[in-house]
Amino acid sequence: MIRYPQEQPPGEGEAIAMAEGVLWMRLPLPMTLDHVNVYALDDGEDGWTILDTGFDSRRSRAIWQALIDGPLAGRRIHRVIGSHHHPDHIGLAGWFMADHGAELMISRTAWLTARMLVLDEQDRPTPQALDFWRRAGMPADLLARRAAERPFNFADAVHPLPLGFTRISDGDRLCFGGREWAVHMGDGHAPEHATFWSLDDDLVLGGDQLLPSISPNLGVYPTEPDADPVGEWLRSCRRFAELAQPRHLVLPGHKLPFTGLPDRLGQLIENHTSALDRMTEALRQQARTAVGCFDILFKRRIGEAEFGLALVEAVAHVNHLRHLGILRAMGESDGAVLWGA
Repeated sequence: MIRYPQEQPPGEGEAIAMAEGVLWMRLPLPMTLDHVNVYALDDGEDGWTILDTGFDSRRSRAIWQALIDGPLAGRRIHRVIGSHHHPDHIGLAGWFMADHGAELMISRTAWLTARMLVLDEQDRPTPQALDFWRRAGMPADLLARRAAERPFNFADAVHPLPLGFTRISDGDRLCFGGREWAVHMGDGHAPEHATFWSLDDDLVLGGDQLLPSISPNLGVYPTEPDADPVGEWLRSCRRFAELAQPRHLVLPGHKLPFTGLPDRLGQLIENHTSALDRMTEALRQQARTAVGCFDILFKRRIGEAEFGLALVEAVAHVNHLRHLGILRAMGESDGAVLWGA
């Protein structure tokens, strides 16, 4: 059973102690999912290790300064750990490195991906992106508007990353926050997503790999159009299920800390296997584009604000069924690929 030991999150500039030397804090995000959880772990005389940072913005920096002056008691942040490369998790990592002299610990794939994306700034979508959206079934009027707009750039929310980082690898043993932690990597939501499992008590730092109540986005992008993040995600969840215990207190990247990880992993697996079954059955009856699968996959109306994330997740589920040999291309409609089982 999934339980929430702390039912109210910390307010802006506040922290909640989740265990000895472990503080839970939140940073705001300008989107539907309006927050990211960050954690500070007490390293004694060295100062604090923090896990994840929030977006790079004036507001986020001001909140961090309030946290440093308040709950963190003015002590130095000497280390930043990035669970994965997404902007809400490492947006201020470069700032802490440049302005606070912090060390950055992160997986090699996450660091390389983040650094590449920070440098890849575009004023308009690339031809490859437009073709990808068209083939997925984006409506022509929305495609035309997106073609004329500046897309979201990683650099919009991520501080430049200075050269140099400390690599985290699967199977590592790390010491911070008065504990020894085992590193276990997951994939699907982000490549080489690091989770940390305490060897001294029941804490698990789950990032976006281990979330309660919501499932992280599993997306395929123009950079790797044939990727299979759904397959990677399902394999990761099954590996984590071998480690999970009901007693584990998971500190996630979003929503509330929780116990009952075995049950939650079962839910996360079932969410996607059920969606794949629904898609297979529907595509046996009628060929559709990836966008044409929205109603099957999400079972609700998708608005324009969330259309992009829905598109990349629909393509991910199509790709998984393709890799299993269940789907094949059945033709095209206005440049969009029709898939049938």
